[in-house]
Amino acid sequence: MNDRVIGSALPRIDGPKKVSGHAHYTADRHLPGMLVALPVCATVGKGRVAAIDTAAALALPGVQAVYTHENFGRLHRLPEDSALRLDEKHPPLQDDTVRYYGQYVALVVADTFERASAAAAAVRVRYARATPDVSPVERPDRAPEPSTQRGDPDRAFAAAPVQVDATYTTPVETHNPIELHASVAQWDGGQLTLHETTQAIVNQRAVVATLLGVPLDAVRVVTAYLGGGFGGKLWPWQHCLLAAQAARLLGRPVKLVLRRPMMFHNVGHRAQTRQRVRLGAQPDGRLLSVQHDYAWHVARGEPNEENCGEATGYLYSVPHLRVAGGPAERDVAPNTSMRGPGAVPGLFALESALDELAVRLAMDPVQLRLANEPGHDEMADVPFSSRHLRECLHRGAERFGWARRNRAVGSMREGGTILGWGMACASWMAKRRPAEVTLLLRVDGGVTVQSATQDIGTGTYTVLAQMAARATGIDVARVTVEIGDTALPPGPWSGGSMATASLIPAVEAAARDAIRRLLQMAAPVLGTPAALLVFRDGQVQRTDGSGAVPLGELLRRLGHQHVAGHGDSPASSADPHAKDLSIHSYGCHFVEVAWQPALARLAVRRVVTVIDAGTIVNPKTGRNQIEGAVQMGVGMALFEQTHYDRRSGAPVNANLADYILVTHADAPQVDVTFLPYPDQALNEYGARGIGEIGLAGVAPAIAAAVYHATGVRVRDLPVKIEDLIQTSQESSA
Repeated sequence: MNDRVIGSALPRIDGPKKVSGHAHYTADRHLPGMLVALPVCATVGKGRVAAIDTAAALALPGVQAVYTHENFGRLHRLPEDSALRLDEKHPPLQDDTVRYYGQYVALVVADTFERASAAAAAVRVRYARATPDVSPVERPDRAPEPSTQRGDPDRAFAAAPVQVDATYTTPVETHNPIELHASVAQWDGGQLTLHETTQAIVNQRAVVATLLGVPLDAVRVVTAYLGGGFGGKLWPWQHCLLAAQAARLLGRPVKLVLRRPMMFHNVGHRAQTRQRVRLGAQPDGRLLSVQHDYAWHVARGEPNEENCGEATGYLYSVPHLRVAGGPAERDVAPNTSMRGPGAVPGLFALESALDELAVRLAMDPVQLRLANEPGHDEMADVPFSSRHLRECLHRGAERFGWARRNRAVGSMREGGTILGWGMACASWMAKRRPAEVTLLLRVDGGVTVQSATQDIGTGTYTVLAQMAARATGIDVARVTVEIGDTALPPGPWSGGSMATASLIPAVEAAARDAIRRLLQMAAPVLGTPAALLVFRDGQVQRTDGSGAVPLGELLRRLGHQHVAGHGDSPASSADPHAKDLSIHSYGCHFVEVAWQPALARLAVRRVVTVIDAGTIVNPKTGRNQIEGAVQMGVGMALFEQTHYDRRSGAPVNANLADYILVTHADAPQVDVTFLPYPDQALNEYGARGIGEIGLAGVAPAIAAAVYHATGVRVRDLPVKIEDLIQTSQESSA
């Protein structure tokens, strides 16, 4: 066993392939005889297709077919009680109803992309139009039942000496990874191989098989590499069904790659939210009452949840609390998970309200949070498995230099630049998903670890190699990782910061099984009972250290190329003691913004982040995760917002020129610290997930810093420069 490999900042083992162009992404697949498909998208936001004229498109050279709801064939739907995940329940091209702008109404298949594009432009669609409702969310469609409640929050709030009652909104945010969604479908008889951009190949396989009406073992899904997903590629979208069904109908491979505008209306987004937070407190800052009520928008008939109150019930100590939220239907495409779903917009509201309370109390915001640190999870009434948020706050304040903060608004200056300092806390769930692993001890002395999971750019290839090296004692350079293929043992999805924590127990179990089998095979060779043999440093030897035989030599003597072990790990929810502990990760962010009123320029200059997430398997890839998440937080706070045309329901800024993302010029300096506290509640290594925790809390920390610099309290994201300009003009008048 090699314990030192866990916690080593190893470079990504897939890095050389990626930087040299040898890593093949889905859209890189070119199969013999392959056709290219391109959808035709609805140009109305509500109504029905009255007529489609495909004659001109079919007459163009190279066009193989044009499919509509009249000739595409029937697809199935998931059963209502299915455990499979799918955000858009309506299969494509099944009826004439238009539910949102951009919905697929036809599919053109041709021999080249250029010809498919020309044919798609030649399809003529006549609509019976209705007026879509894409208005901002005000309240849920129905009064929601509280998801969390204790005490009497209304009475406690009314009696509280200090009160905050504020409403916060977050806009629609659209996923924009560099890699567009894509599918390449190929049938061989009744067998479908689907190369796909997905964060969950096992779920994708089952959903596609169900909707196509074929046996599960007739579908294979392959995702060797993914160019970013952030939740938008977690669940199957309609384009994969279009490609698979077209390939089945035409008997040839079909590739379908979305265009950038389609990313804004066909593959999900973070839901718009409206949240009211009411805090009641004592003059010393101790919370008496917290009420968190929220609404989020959903597509009609697609009740996908945005659980903004996920962290509210346990993050701080408060005797009286209520959390309640519900959806509001709109004529928009289905929402989906975006990094830190629910908790990220929810913490913007909760942490912003805490900052407002700190101002109301004339109290340091760090001290306010320390004053409300709970001794246990008051929502579930169970102990925390491990919680070091106090140390996060102390360490972050020290690294940031928080003691030098002047509390007065606009008081910290560098010439004509006003500095603002703000902070916020963060939390995210820690869970395991079901995982299976096969581990091979090879005749060449190396190890192969196999699982049908995927690497979405987070470093799964590398951390799996580290796990296998740790479990077997074989050098990590001799480990081969095979993932991204449903032909392998089923692995976890890459979402919710759960993949690494899920794979650890399965890898350890697979290694123990492989070593046990190896020792049983070696016993006759060494003339020693298996119970008196050990596998150490790549060799089988007696427990007294004698009779060592290298792995490769032993397998050659036995005539085997490898010995295989299998391991599995159930979901943490399957543990009968799963509810006995509260298992979460924690962190805090300290932010400095620079406001130049003369130029109307606002920038985030530096961020100090401290994370309590248990053992970090690879600090290099882990730090990359937090750094990237912080940049997403800058985008959430300052730039990102999808605007809809109320007449058509169209996303107006559906391109990378008008939908503003963080660039290198906007990126602040990021200082990341991981606290060294293993948490064995989920796995042997004490590791929890870190993908989401780095984004949670960034936006409210920036909003707090903006207030400190300008006196403008931002309750509606993103921060709008017009609001800051107006305030500056009023101040100088």
